[in-house]
Amino acid sequence: MTVMMDRRLIENFDWSIVLILLGVITVGLLSLYSALYPQIQAHPTQNLFIKQLVWISLGFAGLLCILFLDYQRLRSISLWIYLSAVVMLVAVLVVGKEVNGAKRWLEIVGFQFQPSEFMKIAIILHLAAYFSSQEISPYPSFKKLLYPLLVTAVPVLLVLAEPDLGTAILLVTISGTVIFFMGIRLRYLITCFLLVAPMIWPIWEKVLKPYQKKRILILIRPDLDPLGAGYHIRQSKIAIGSGMSWGKGFLNGTQTKLHFLPEKHTDFIFSVWAEEWGFAGCLTLLVLFAALIVLSFRVARRSKDRYGSLLVVGMTSMILWQALINMGMVIGVLPVVGITLPFVSYGGSSLITLCIAVGFIENVSMRRYVFQTR
Repeated sequence: MTVMMDRRLIENFDWSIVLILLGVITVGLLSLYSALYPQIQAHPTQNLFIKQLVWISLGFAGLLCILFLDYQRLRSISLWIYLSAVVMLVAVLVVGKEVNGAKRWLEIVGFQFQPSEFMKIAIILHLAAYFSSQEISPYPSFKKLLYPLLVTAVPVLLVLAEPDLGTAILLVTISGTVIFFMGIRLRYLITCFLLVAPMIWPIWEKVLKPYQKKRILILIRPDLDPLGAGYHIRQSKIAIGSGMSWGKGFLNGTQTKLHFLPEKHTDFIFSVWAEEWGFAGCLTLLVLFAALIVLSFRVARRSKDRYGSLLVVGMTSMILWQALINMGMVIGVLPVVGITLPFVSYGGSSLITLCIAVGFIENVSMRRYVFQTR
């Protein structure tokens, strides 16, 4: 019986998702190598590219570990996982490492990580567990939606206090996608809009930092501050546009090479790829992301239980919204909010979290033949 179960797990593993993931990661490594080329030449054995390879290895190790878990077992402890993530967010504000005026990192025995990244996983696990309970039906009542709104509001406020507007937006969009998947009545959406609308001005005046306000205003007036808040977008647009149809070639991007493009290994790495590989390269990357999202949502549709479906929807939405916001940001249709491009940008906590998300998607795919009655 055990042999049969093991064989069925392997048979239901979706290899196409992993292959596409490897394709996206390859794009990331090529872009990162180009963005960090001067550093790599100066320090061949100690540079951020080598560190990224380590993060990728740890990410895949995390993905493999998730595969061996039965995701159904996490339902009963999802609240504790969520509360642990909240405690870490509080710890960041108290003892976190401050960089450029922001507290986003915890350091343990020399290892730095962002708890806000792992909160994305925690909130998905808990919301999926809540909405998959027998008491919650599709199109839940407004009363039933108050708890998930509270579950979302607590980490969002803590993340905004760091401050990290980008991650706060992602937490809202992830939770919103899970709630939308459950079904939400039109009158509730109207009610939420009426409740949120009066808060826009106080948030603008009291919550947003001056630099965040400028980034939003840049969307309306691109030439407002070309050498300050608008510099990032201006250089990004130049890099993307100069790539034209086929790009300038690997390691030949002038905006990247001459250091005009800021944050080129993190937030604006898509601009590096676009400059060197052109429209053809951008289209290739978009197709890879689209395929990853479509195949992941197919796993959600095939799942035999609501918890598995919601889990996959949440994990997929995390990848989807992060990619859309980053690309919208670098082409100038969304404000710069510090969101990296999934599996492409440099970053340890983000990469490991995203790999774990793919691990959960594959986990549900492997166990889709198991029918759960609760």
